[in-house]
Amino acid sequence: MTGVISLLPEHVLIPPSTGAEDLSRYLAGGGYAPVPEPDRLLDLIGAAGLRGRGGAGFPAAVKLRAVRDAPGPHVVVANGEEGEPGSVKDRWLLRHRPHAVLDGLRLAAAVTRAGRGCVYLSDDPAEQAVRRALAERPSDLPVDVVRTEHTYVAGEETAVVRRIDGGPALPTAKPPRPFESGVGGAPTLVANVETLARIALIHARPDATDLVAGAQLVTLSGAGDAALVEVPAGTHLKVLADLRGYGRAEAVLLGGLFGGLYGEGWTDLPLDHDQMRAAGGALGCGALYFPGPEDCPVAVAVEAVAYLAAQSARQCGVCVSGTGALADTLAAVARGEAGDDAVAKLRRWSEQLPGRGACGLLDAAARIAGTLLTHFPDRIDTHHRPGCPACAGAAPEDGRRFTVPVP
Repeated sequence: MTGVISLLPEHVLIPPSTGAEDLSRYLAGGGYAPVPEPDRLLDLIGAAGLRGRGGAGFPAAVKLRAVRDAPGPHVVVANGEEGEPGSVKDRWLLRHRPHAVLDGLRLAAAVTRAGRGCVYLSDDPAEQAVRRALAERPSDLPVDVVRTEHTYVAGEETAVVRRIDGGPALPTAKPPRPFESGVGGAPTLVANVETLARIALIHARPDATDLVAGAQLVTLSGAGDAALVEVPAGTHLKVLADLRGYGRAEAVLLGGLFGGLYGEGWTDLPLDHDQMRAAGGALGCGALYFPGPEDCPVAVAVEAVAYLAAQSARQCGVCVSGTGALADTLAAVARGEAGDDAVAKLRRWSEQLPGRGACGLLDAAARIAGTLLTHFPDRIDTHHRPGCPACAGAAPEDGRRFTVPVP
């Protein structure tokens, strides 16, 4: 069962009632207000320090300005395809708060002077909700709804552009990036749907910009009930873990599968991109998985990397061989069959592979292996011989352990 909880002093993206909002309810909260000065809205977004919620945490205002200042016609895309199996926030927003996303898309178009918008997704209920919202309030901005197949890499921004242009949802080499040449060759803003919803709320509530921009939607999962939670900036992981009884967990898998495994000291980590990066992890999309007391961190790493290897787009040779080598070696460690050089290989690969693929999948696999070595060297040492019951039969490739149902 998945719950929906707000820890904010007042309601922001998670309203008192979590049913799908209609147009009248959204308008009553200040939605779809005119945009007399788009540049002033852009300055407000920048002053609020809003970061993108797709994973990288890039400053939203910088991305908006880059598209606005590029020559030619512009396109804006609401990216609702969340590839992380442990994240539900984007599908929840599209299902329950489609007007907030569409309003944010409208505002992003005004700021960037875009003449076309797209909503990109793979979820049936989300598509239905978005189409109902578009029918409720026709927009001056032409908006297409573009479907894709759900895969780990389908939400990467160049894969988004490629699919909207009629191709497969697979990443392409960079440069150019979408803000330089995107949909149809036009400078394109590819923005996560939570980012857009927060832009809409910043516009509707300029008196609460710090609260709106700093808050984060987080998906919590593990051995107990999962939850989608909206929390203030800087909330410590211990506070979140205690909400669902995960407070005694030995480890946490950060950022979906992108942020790596963190061990001792995880309770002191705040929800902050910079501080997590400094600690060797990554916040990513804000999904947190807490293994149960009977789970072995080695088994968690094996399953995560096996899933990533299976999800490889198979376009980059270094990704195919790199994720495969990481997965095979970790599986051998779990079975107690690894050679004496296994740890050295894993360490070398975790340092040398990041940044060499067309997307972040290879980086995620390397970070999981590297953080396992950093935080759980003693657990790896215990796997020199077969016999770890938690690792027996580990490594399904479907991501089942990490998958969370949408509330």
